[in-house]
Amino acid sequence: MILWRGMAGAIGLILLLLWLRGREGIRDFNRLGGAGWAYALASGLGMLFFVGSLKATSIAHVAIIYATLPFVAAFLGWLILGEAPGKAGILAAALALTGATVMVGLGNDGAILGDLMAFGMVLAMTGMILIARGNPKMPALAAGTLSAIWAPLAMIPFSTMAGLDGMNLLLLAGFGLINSTLGFALFVLGSRHTSPVETALIGALEAALTPVWVWLVFFETPTTPTLIGGAMVLTASLGHIISQYKRI
Repeated sequence: MILWRGMAGAIGLILLLLWLRGREGIRDFNRLGGAGWAYALASGLGMLFFVGSLKATSIAHVAIIYATLPFVAAFLGWLILGEAPGKAGILAAALALTGATVMVGLGNDGAILGDLMAFGMVLAMTGMILIARGNPKMPALAAGTLSAIWAPLAMIPFSTMAGLDGMNLLLLAGFGLINSTLGFALFVLGSRHTSPVETALIGALEAALTPVWVWLVFFETPTTPTLIGGAMVLTASLGHIISQYKRI
């Protein structure tokens, strides 16, 4: 999954980089600097930790641990960048975490290795947010493209062609092009202009919106805890974002 999805995403990001930057996009790889290489490392590790955690622990544990991202980003953003999140940001993060817990439940079906990888993903995502915020002139799209190249290539010794029929290959290509190319590019460009806690809260919307996409595509009706928890996450994330824009 990492290899084939990642290669599709890498091709998409390279084409996007050339479309947006032209020949300058290729030269951006020579201007990465320490921040760019660190960003590429964090991004690739985040991808590996995410897929690995889904294989090694329960989805519920991954969702709850991922919901701690706003807290981790807020704390490290204050510690490293000196950007205090404020009481409103902390309250919103607490509500989002509570909502994610309500959605999936606590449970005892996790595994320590998978939980550690999920938290490693949180640290990698936080690193990406802080690096982009602290280095707004860094060629982040080139750094993200580099991560989309090295992480899949690192999986070649462990990859297989088993189960890779036409439909699965099409799904993996679509996953890479939509998630890695479009979603990742927007994250890269947007995280340079918002505070760490706001970026993390926007990312927390993923947990609330996933049941909606499943309902729309597969007609699976969300459970009551999913609806209540999702509403809490949406309220926390969108409420905080709207309140911040009202101050501008």
